[in-house]
Amino acid sequence: MLVLTRRVGESVLIGGEIEVTLLDIKGDSVRIGVNAPRETRIQRAEIVEAVGEQNAASAAAADADTAKVLGEAIARLRGNPDS
Repeated sequence: MLVLTRRVGESVLIGGEIEVTLLDIKGDSVRIGVNAPRETRIQRAEIVEAVGEQNAASAAAADADTAKVLGEAIARLRGNPDS
């Protein structure tokens, strides 16, 4: 990881097309501005992580539901509806 020191109003260029500017510092928070091409996706890391976790949980629940439904269908085909 590259670590840089910037003052308010100073910028960092990434790949010639993305400019990140330090806008303000208040306590332990900083405000940054990002100027990038419209097609560049800019997302907060914690949101991406939360969505990934939610997707994994949903997939696990769907897998469990699918296994239950398949098990019930197989039991019916075998003539054992209580399984």
